[in-house]
This record gives sequence, structure tokens and C-alpha cells, in this order.
Amino acid sequence: MPKIPPSLIGTAAPILARVYTHSSLNSLFPAHGFPGDPPEGNKEDKCLGWLRRGNNELPDPLVSFGALIGEFMDSPQWDEFYPEEREKLRKAFAKESLSYQSGGLILGSTLGGPSLSLAERLKTHGIDALNQEYNRAYAAIESDPPAAVTAACAILETLCKTFLEAEGQTLPAKQVLGSLWSETAKHLRLQPSQMADDDLKRILQGLASIADGVAALRTHEGSAHGRSGHEPDKRYKLQPRHARLAVHAAHTMAMFVLETWEDRKRGSS
Repeated sequence: MPKIPPSLIGTAAPILARVYTHSSLNSLFPAHGFPGDPPEGNKEDKCLGWLRRGNNELPDPLVSFGALIGEFMDSPQWDEFYPEEREKLRKAFAKESLSYQSGGLILGSTLGGPSLSLAERLKTHGIDALNQEYNRAYAAIESDPPAAVTAACAILETLCKTFLEAEGQTLPAKQVLGSLWSETAKHLRLQPSQMADDDLKRILQGLASIADGVAALRTHEGSAHGRSGHEPDKRYKLQPRHARLAVHAAHTMAMFVLETWEDRKRGSS
């Protein structure tokens, strides 16, 4: 559960207090999931109290914080009045090895895998939650291709685990993407042998190849595994275009799995 760093809370609270009225803050924080009644005190105290409460009670405080400041960071209406405040927030993110991206996305130390609440968010928000995770991976493609691949693979793993657990299926002994996908495909009736149409069989065989390829790329070059450097000629030289291919492929696969799951729950074929 990535929390909002105290330094970010200390930087953001006075800025939010300067930008918004009491009434606006009373609407803004609850709209982005921050719990409870407005804290007592002046506007800065109110922001400090709500941000600290979010750290203690929200399932994914840093994700909620990104959404909270998104309108201030992205909206053109603030361009003329608060450029220094925006820059101050960006510097505060950088000091924590984080960065803010358009759309309320916070990247950095949390990108190595999906946010810890993704399983719960998938159950309640479905495609929106999935797309938010992949947007975080896309945003890292140019700056950190291995981290983007690692995130894409971890999101697929989380999706498969979420499906199997929700459907009451036993997780495989080895909870790696290959095994998780095999079980997920079987229970969603997505194995090629379960499909009568030859064209769909070819596509489903491709899904298994995507799972194997993304997992292998993550293992050999992704940020989740150490790199020895003893045999540099045998290491992948992962470029943004390679990471983009892997992330796009994984995203397409994940969307199909989630849509198929939702169709099955509705009783569709």
C-alpha cells in the first residue's frame, strides 16, 4: 500500500489551501475517496488532516493523491496563477523518486508492480482500474523500459490471480505468469483445444505466446530481476520500442481476459 510521503503532504497541504476555498475542499477530498467529515481548523489544517487520514485508511493513498491533485496540475485555468506552486509539487515528487504525469498518475518507486489494491479495484471498477494501471506502465516506456515491462507482467499476474480467487479456483503451486495464465485460460474456456473455430484457435495460441514472451522479457531484462553484467553480449538491450510492444500486447490480452470474464458472469458465451 504505497503511502503519500510526509514531505509531499507538507508541500501539498498549503498549496491546496491557497488554491481552494473551504467549500471546494469539502467537495474535492470526498470526491476522490478521502474518508470522513472535514477535519477541524483552517484550510491548511483541513488538508493536512485529510491527507494523513487518507494514508491511514485508503487502500492506495498515493493513487488517490494523484487523482486529488490532477485537476490542479492539469487544468489550463491554473496556468497563469500558480506556476510556481505546480513546480514546487513536481520538485517534491522528484525528491521522493516519484513523478507526476498528466491524468493524475504518479510514477516512480511504485511502478515495479501493480498497486497493491489492484485486485480489489478490479472487482469494483473493472476496465477503468485495469486501464489506470496500464497507463502507468505506458508513461514509463521512454524513461524506464524495463520497469514498464515489469509492471505489465505484474498486472497480468494480478489479473489472473484475481480471477482465479474470485471464482474459487486453487492457485497453481508456482504463481508465475505462465502457470497463472494456463489456469485462467482453462477456467475461462480460452484454451485453443476448447475452441471450435480455427481462426479463434490461432488467436488464443497467440495469447499464450504473449504471456510467455512478456514473462521471459521481464525475467531477462525487467527491473524485477538483477542484472549480472558478466555476460553483456547475452543480455537484452531493451529499447522503448520493445517495451512498447510488450506493454501493448499485455494490455490487449488483459482487456480480453477481463471482458471475457465479465461476459461469463453475465451468462454470455
